[in-house]
Parts: sequence; structure tokens; C-alpha cells
Amino acid sequence: MKRLLLASATLLALSTLGAQAQERTLTISVYAFAQDDYKKLVYDPFEAKCGCKLVVETGNSVERLAKMQENKANPVVDMAVISMADALQASRAGLIDKIDTSKLSNFNKLYDVAKDPNGDGMSVGYTFYATSIAYRPDKMKIDSWTDLLKPEYVGHVAWPNVTTNQGPPALYMLGLALGKNTPDLAAPIATIGEHKSDIVTFYEKSSQLVQLMQQEEIWAAPIGRFSWAGFTKLDVPVAWATPKEGQTGGMNVMVMTKGSKNQDLAMQFMDFWLSTEVQTALAMKLVDSPANKDVKLPDDVANNLTYGEDTAKSLKLIPSAVALDERDGWVKEWNDKVGQ
Repeated sequence: MKRLLLASATLLALSTLGAQAQERTLTISVYAFAQDDYKKLVYDPFEAKCGCKLVVETGNSVERLAKMQENKANPVVDMAVISMADALQASRAGLIDKIDTSKLSNFNKLYDVAKDPNGDGMSVGYTFYATSIAYRPDKMKIDSWTDLLKPEYVGHVAWPNVTTNQGPPALYMLGLALGKNTPDLAAPIATIGEHKSDIVTFYEKSSQLVQLMQQEEIWAAPIGRFSWAGFTKLDVPVAWATPKEGQTGGMNVMVMTKGSKNQDLAMQFMDFWLSTEVQTALAMKLVDSPANKDVKLPDDVANNLTYGEDTAKSLKLIPSAVALDERDGWVKEWNDKVGQ
């Protein structure tokens, strides 16, 4: 009888431990983009591996950073994926912790540009993208960013609004092409202002551009590489420009919430996401361009992404401090010279 009771108690204890393990919860804050793919390729496999529950919160950057600020004293999110500039903003606000990269087995597989994007040890890049020009090669030739403003072309161009992710990078590259590269972007904004009545539209969403190009209302527009796949399906020829001034772009990073009680689990999740297998799966679905340099892709997939060491090294990214410190000034200057 005693043996039976002892066995029952042991089974109960093991059952309780198992239940406790199952009850471990990791809350992550992510972009709303491609969540079905992330669930299948990242979230569900990680839950199966860790024996834990993953709670996924989505929203735009402003909403998600605001929530982190509101809950600073008692964090409800354990880790987040945000832009480089947002990571620096979160760091300045004391919302995130340093990442102990020695606990990331996949850290040394990352391109150098992704290892410490802001140079403060507070974030790790998991994907980046190039920004260049999608254009009609049968209608125009692009050797420089300034070519978009040539009289014969400018009436067929869409330009990103300054408040979009692509707005400041495109202006930054135009400034380089003009030989007037200052953090306030005054020269490129003024130049766009001079052509505002010629430019077809100042777009808010890149999804608008595919239809405009199909209808031949536009011949060219600066875009992020993540939008490129839609253009390749058009019935008209579209090319990706490689201007002599180069390409810019952006990077999304992982951050650890300061005061999170699940930092060990968050580190496991980060490492899982950065693995060659997961980064390859996401790239093959055209969800993310891989930051893991061990990822090998077939040409038809690679051509739709920002891929390869040479590309990673060539990106001329706007420093996060410049983006944060100058952003309000950019918007004011834009509203003065270009309008809403």
C-alpha cells in the first residue's frame, strides 16, 4: 500500500512539474506583417521545442513602443522586434536591457552589420532590406538617384512621403546624389519641393505602386526590397536599379524588455529565430531577408530579397541617432516645402 501511495505521489509530482513547464509563457511584440507565415515557421515550432506558450502581440511601432512605456514598471512584453531607430529610442527611454550575445549560439553566423546595429549592445538584427528604385527599363535609364527628376522622367515618378519608412532613406540617397548630404535632409527635400507638381503621387503604402505601374501611370518609384515581389508579377518589364551612389535601406532588430521575468526564455526564442533553419524557411517564403550569412538561397528566391554579404556591406543605412534627432525637423521641412 505504501509503495502504491509513493508511486502515486511521484506521478502527481511529475505531473505538476510538467504542468508548470507547460505554463511558462513568453510574450512577444511584433509587426502585424505575415503573421500566418511566422506562426507556421517560427511560433509553433518554438512552442513545440520549449514546451511553453507564446503570446503574440501585434501593432505598428508607435503603438507597441507606447505600450512598453506604459508598462515600464511592470513589463507585460518580454521581447520585441522593432526598427533600429525604435530600438535606440527604447534604449534612451530605459525600456530595454543589454543582450548577452554569448548566450546566442547563432550570433556569430550573423552579418557584421546585424550584430550590434546601434553600437550599444541593446539589439540584434534579424532582417534587413535594401531601398532602391523599381523602374521600367523599356521607358527609362537609371544611373543616379537624380535621374528620377529629369524632365523626361519626373512626370512618371512616385515618391514616398517623408512619414513612411522609405521616405527618409530615399531623400538621404537623393542628397548624396546632389552632393549635399546633411542630416537635416534640407537639400533633397527642397529639390523634391521644386518638382512636387510634376511627381505623380507621394505614396503612403507601397501596395499602391504595383497597380500604378501596371496601369502605366508611373514608370519608377523608390521602394524597399520587401515590396519587390509584387512588381515581378506584372505584365510590364520592371527592373531593380543599382544607382552609382548605391542603395540604402533599413534593419529590423530584436530587443529584450528591461525587467522581463522571462529573459532566459526570450534568449532561447531569439536564438531560435536567428538559426539557419528558421531564417532559411522565412526567406524561402519571401517573408524576411536573412541576417544569417549561412543561409543559402536559390537564385529565384535571392533575387526577390536583400541577400548576400556584398549587399549587406554595401547598404548605406541612416544612423539611428540621426533618424531620431532629425525626424521632427524632416517632417516640418517637408510640410513647408512639399506639403501634406
